[in-house]
Amino acid sequence: QVQLVESGGGSVQNGGSLSLSCAASGGMFSKYSMAWFRQAPGKEREFVVGIRWIGGRTTYTDSVKGRFTISRDDVKSTLYLQMNNLKPEDTAVYYCAAAREFEDVVTDHKEYLYWGQGTQVTVSS
Repeated sequence: QVQLVESGGGSVQNGGSLSLSCAASGGMFSKYSMAWFRQAPGKEREFVVGIRWIGGRTTYTDSVKGRFTISRDDVKSTLYLQMNNLKPEDTAVYYCAAAREFEDVVTDHKEYLYWGQGTQVTVSS
């Protein structure tokens, strides 16, 4: 059983930056492809970016390419998301998620087994 705890959310103005972290425990972090999802009020949970368990290959949704950067530290069992040039449409609760062991990054949230509790990101115009 993997436990995930996000931190680092907050409120910024349009064009600002935030960094999110997701600390993992209870499993071998390096076995899992990881992803960040987000969910805005009244909308479905949306894939933002993922990073493969081996090789570090990343997959970004188009709307955040060039603005967001995902990374992972397998020694610290921590996933990161650096968000720059934030826009009001980035406002959502952000979740980190772990896929099944040794599986690739996928964009369907139903394929992820473990989830953090979420952290709010609010971008004002």
